[in-house]
Amino acid sequence: MKSDSTPSIPSSENHSEDSAKVQFAQLPIVCDVKLLSDLIKKNAVRVVDVRRVEEYDQEHIRSAVSLPLAKLLEHESPTDTRELLENLGIEDGYPVVVYDDTFGALAARVTWSFQYIGHSNTALLETTFDQWKKLGLETESIPNSFPKKQHSLNINHKIYADSTYVQSAQNSPGKIIIDSRERLNYLTEHIPGAKNMPYTMVGGNGTIIRNSEDIERYIENRGISNDTEIIAYCGSVGTLSGLTYYALKQAGIKNVRLYSKSFKEWKALGKPKEEINDANYWDLSAE
Repeated sequence: MKSDSTPSIPSSENHSEDSAKVQFAQLPIVCDVKLLSDLIKKNAVRVVDVRRVEEYDQEHIRSAVSLPLAKLLEHESPTDTRELLENLGIEDGYPVVVYDDTFGALAARVTWSFQYIGHSNTALLETTFDQWKKLGLETESIPNSFPKKQHSLNINHKIYADSTYVQSAQNSPGKIIIDSRERLNYLTEHIPGAKNMPYTMVGGNGTIIRNSEDIERYIENRGISNDTEIIAYCGSVGTLSGLTYYALKQAGIKNVRLYSKSFKEWKALGKPKEEINDANYWDLSAE
């Protein structure tokens, strides 16, 4: 298991008298287990476990803190998310690696939420907690907490889409809407004009996101270029589409947005829907 590039791990302190800024390791989109293990040993990372509290209490990656996805979704305003970061002892720029035990979808949603409010140095762990244990890597059962830190709020509007934006993108050249749900759900009803890229084709053997070459091939087969802007959505809260979001980023698509409220909100708003009755309709999962 490895990422495309493993960054060096600079010291957590900058001894230059000319600068008071702390120098942190800059994470890739997906963090491999070796890099995370090294950062944990150096006490130079905040590991975030997004499983249920009882699962975290039973066992978790060494030094990890608990932030169940449900807690983040309870009050998901940018200021609320910032407060969560601060309470986890995360300051601006500090490396954060997020993991779950649900093929990466929950972790992807939390990672995106952190990046949306401006904490760009957040990465997905390349594997699940169960796989981490099977690799014989360190775990513990003692809960962790850290002193509260201050964090700024710098919303990244370029990675966010609401229903109005999605509707305006439907007939816009250079923009594609991706439905991350399974094929049957997509065929039954979806946002008009959306293409299907089921989340089931994103994962790999032992990793939450398969290698970039595979994702690139799927994208090319859809006639999608790296310059295309892609808006991903799924059924309800943006978990499955969050995983697709990071798979696309890993494959080199620069402009990707997440419609985090997804099809659940779209239907509640009474927006138009589309159905496909052609049994021979193909999607990326069939290639």
